[in-house]
Amino acid sequence: MNLSGILVIAKPEWVPQVVADLAAQDGLEVHQTDPVSGRIIVVQEAADIHAEIEGVKRIKAMPHVVMADMVYHYFAEDEQAYDAMPAELAEDTSVCVPAYLNA
Repeated sequence: MNLSGILVIAKPEWVPQVVADLAAQDGLEVHQTDPVSGRIIVVQEAADIHAEIEGVKRIKAMPHVVMADMVYHYFAEDEQAYDAMPAELAEDTSVCVPAYLNA
């Protein structure tokens, strides 16, 4: 199980719609919103790193989302051990993984 903390930003007038869209997605839970700044904190639960990255991509592609970035990552157990970032994820330029997660 992987847990991700994701910062989502929308224009303030679209925050209620984006929150509703996020809440309708499986594996996502909206924890906090700031309607003035458009910031939304989301926690995502995913089966593995691949599902986690796909979830972030889906959020980024949602209507009215200006930005979405994973700011926290935790994995309790993963059936596959990784010595480095999986090649198919490292080659994907639509996902920006913070350097400290690659260490």
